[in-house]
Amino acid sequence: MHWLFGDQLGPHFLTTGAAGPADDEPLLMIEARSVFRRRRFHRAKAHLVLSAMRHRAAELGDRVTYLRADTYREALALARVQAGPSLTVHHPTSYAALKLVRSLPQVEIGPARGFLVPMEDFAAWADGQGGDHLRQETFYRWVRRGHGLLMDGDAPVGGHWNYDHDNRRPPPRKETALPVPAPYRPSEDEIDEQVRHDLDQWENKGDVSFVGRDGPRLFPATRTEALRALHRFIEHRLAAFGPYEDAMLAADPVMSHSLLSSSLNLGLLDPAECVEAAEAALREGTAPLNSVEGFIRQIAGWREYVWQVYWHFGEDYRQSNVLRHSAPLPEWWNALDADDIRARCLRTVMTQVRDTGWTHHIPRLMVLGSYALQQGWDPAALTDWFHRCFVDGYDWVMVPNVVGMSQYADGGRMTTKPYTSGGAYVHRMSDLCGPCAYRPGDRVGETACPYTRGYWAFIDRHRTLLEHNHRMRQPVRGLDRLPDLTELRHEQQADDGGPP
Repeated sequence: MHWLFGDQLGPHFLTTGAAGPADDEPLLMIEARSVFRRRRFHRAKAHLVLSAMRHRAAELGDRVTYLRADTYREALALARVQAGPSLTVHHPTSYAALKLVRSLPQVEIGPARGFLVPMEDFAAWADGQGGDHLRQETFYRWVRRGHGLLMDGDAPVGGHWNYDHDNRRPPPRKETALPVPAPYRPSEDEIDEQVRHDLDQWENKGDVSFVGRDGPRLFPATRTEALRALHRFIEHRLAAFGPYEDAMLAADPVMSHSLLSSSLNLGLLDPAECVEAAEAALREGTAPLNSVEGFIRQIAGWREYVWQVYWHFGEDYRQSNVLRHSAPLPEWWNALDADDIRARCLRTVMTQVRDTGWTHHIPRLMVLGSYALQQGWDPAALTDWFHRCFVDGYDWVMVPNVVGMSQYADGGRMTTKPYTSGGAYVHRMSDLCGPCAYRPGDRVGETACPYTRGYWAFIDRHRTLLEHNHRMRQPVRGLDRLPDLTELRHEQQADDGGPP
């Protein structure tokens, strides 16, 4: 019997060989209630995961044994009574799941699927880089060469590896939304209705507790839906993706982003088919190089890199805390309580998270993550929050993204500098600052932008560490030119931790 985890739902997890199932081998899927009891997940995420699992079980029919139990071990004991002791499984996507699998007798663990680079190949590459301080750009170029992505022989298509300089435009002024067709959105069915009924029942009984809002389901739960989402993005939205991929508009949270991350992370899509479809659009002349390269970079570059460093740096990496940040996350943040936030950028983004369980990468990094970094919140607790509250959040996704990039808790093993900024960045890259109660240029006083004050307070607090970073020397020197630094320190220290 072959065991499929809830993020191994696509056809590429059923191909034979390397501990994959034979064509007629029975399959096992387990829905464990304890997963939702241990953490307070976003309701929309719980809905999406259960809907995707149940849809996949319905597609597989009699071939799959679908067990609902309190724990994985309880279900596994029953499965082995029914089908025998031997199990095969593909490498799970978290340390906790891998520990569980390794603790079981008579389980054959096959290589991971759903990624472009085998783990052993990455390990060899990393050893060649020195093994500790790795850089995504170097890895990305290595992946492109190895997989022939956007290559003309040995050279990158267009003569450049990176088109970031073309992909950092602020949003078009006087526009509330990008002029692109809407993304694909699925329609719910009777399986979704049953999932919602079950979640309501569990919550009403006090078995589990959720945050956020559920419904209607916005993201694919089946392979068919995921392919429709991919095709709509490639055909109608990819061309406009690149220039504005780092921009934000209050009334247009999706901009021209693909919204494919949850489908990739559930295993409904294979990354190879996504990057190949994007490259085909370039070759056919339906999408420009900067947009295609930006999209391929997200998947073959960043997503692949995050997966690999999660395993390469080891389980203890999640406890990295070079900045010694230990403040607890406030309850208004944990509860996704957006209504009392006055800072318009944070209120807008937190509302998006509460209502959908999703925002694109810049609100995650430069609004949510930046605020948490400036406040000195515990990076492990923040990692758990991102894991629970985003529909595409998994342990392997969030540990490197939050610990390594967003919170700089690893001291630069993944990135070259802390990713935080004052309000000027948000003002330049969005329409969020105009009607705000705070002014992005003000550091102190009643109209001081929480991000501008927080940025300089962060630099001041960690001056000794940051002055040795070549990318941070200029802002560190800028501290000495601030006439209101003493007042800024007092105001930051007087912050009561409430919503800004």
